[in-house]
Amino acid sequence: MKVLFLGGTGNISTACVEHALASGHEVAILNRGQRPSPFGSRVKTISGERGDTALLRRSAETEGFDAVVDFLAYRPEQVEAATLAFGSHIGQYVFISSASVYERPLVHYVVTEETPRANPFWEYARQKIACEERLLAAYRQQGFPLTIVRPSYTYGPSWIPSGFGGQDYTVVDRIRRGLPIVCHGDGTALWTMTASSDFAVGLVGLLGRKDALGESFHITSDEVLTWDGVYRAIGRAAGREPELVHVPSDLIAALYPERGGSLLGDKASSAVFDNAKIKRFVPEFKTRMLFADGMARSVAWFDADPERRTVSEKANAMIDRVIAAQRRALGG
Repeated sequence: MKVLFLGGTGNISTACVEHALASGHEVAILNRGQRPSPFGSRVKTISGERGDTALLRRSAETEGFDAVVDFLAYRPEQVEAATLAFGSHIGQYVFISSASVYERPLVHYVVTEETPRANPFWEYARQKIACEERLLAAYRQQGFPLTIVRPSYTYGPSWIPSGFGGQDYTVVDRIRRGLPIVCHGDGTALWTMTASSDFAVGLVGLLGRKDALGESFHITSDEVLTWDGVYRAIGRAAGREPELVHVPSDLIAALYPERGGSLLGDKASSAVFDNAKIKRFVPEFKTRMLFADGMARSVAWFDADPERRTVSEKANAMIDRVIAAQRRALGG
């Protein structure tokens, strides 16, 4: 099968390209070429902008792709361009949406694909919902070969997850130096962290399946953690128990409105995902990477090369400001 990834070198998409190659697919990626491809001659690289509709159309017409996986669409006009560019030239268009499209606050903490979609807190999620609606209309009205996939928080081998404070070495550095880190809320909200390698099994397993057209799937881990548990697992991988300062999400959002949407519209709510649907379609999908093992892998990646251990002074300043505000609020 010939597969085109729009994107292909990001946190999630790199693992998906690797799994597609391992599954025997012929793979091409389209991106701006701003980072070196880790795949070498194993993939065909098409250099260009995601918004170049003419380039997308030429690629579809000349290459005859069986499936296109779009990691780079965030606004309705972008998916509208995809419907015009690909039309009847491909067998399947997989839109990478987001599990943040599900209603917030959740009425029930277990999320299925039938959970209503509505997010008044986060513009990113509302744009993804609008993308889905535009694509579903094209599927119903024009037979556009759509499949929707919704990842939740997904991390790769060089990624340290955090609800607040970045995804680089900064949080590990603070833990190792005995500095406090922020945990939003009281740390007991239920959350799901998915390894990109596990996500890739589900995504690639959907490619070429005609019964997946018109369907939506979330693909997440079955392992459920609290946010306290997330940070303690990172601390164990880093070799030191973290000092957690619990801060209301509303306070963080007031201090940093640009971070408020992803907290109030996503991470502040408990979210446990029922993966029964993806397992019916892709029986080989399952949770292979537990979060503790994933963090041991990620920390080892940073430790393998001192140049990787970059620390964001901006993130440090934000964390310190939030902690100071919380301690003042508590009279400390």
